Amino acid sequence: MTQEDRELFQQATADTTPIDANLAEPFRAKRRPVPLEQPPEPEPEEQFADTSVQTHDELAFQRPGIQNRLFLDLRRGKLIPEETLDLHGYRVEEARQLLRAFITHAQLRGYRCVRIIHGKGKGSAGHQPVLKQKVNQWLPQSEEVLAYCSAPRRDGGTGATYVLLARLKA
Repeated sequence: MTQEDRELFQQATADTTPIDANLAEPFRAKRRPVPLEQPPEPEPEEQFADTSVQTHDELAFQRPGIQNRLFLDLRRGKLIPEETLDLHGYRVEEARQLLRAFITHAQLRGYRCVRIIHGKGKGSAGHQPVLKQKVNQWLPQSEEVLAYCSAPRRDGGTGATYVLLARLKA
């Protein structure tokens, strides 16, 4: 630094007062934080809750953002199911638990497409497809399910459903 630079600096800082930097901050005991009163959180919504969904003979569901071409490939059976869950003969509550576990298992294994056999309901009371209706209610509630549709005739037709699963996020 030249003499000229020092003089310029002294002129620029002439009207300032120096700070005594050698003083330490006095010790103060820190107070423990007090949590705010929060309203109680609502109970988490049961995955696969029973809702009112009208079930048609053909099942079809597609989340926004899923390419139509991919959904069309699923409907045509071009995506081969890597695993199958057969719900024939199970009661609704058992089927719900099996379906939840099956989707988790399939996603952990990295499966992209799975098949769920629910039947057409011809053996149930009133000849109504109870499990098919429940599967149609439950699948859209799972974030892992991107799309589903009734299987092609060669693979169960309206008694089975192809499900397209999301890839597991790393």
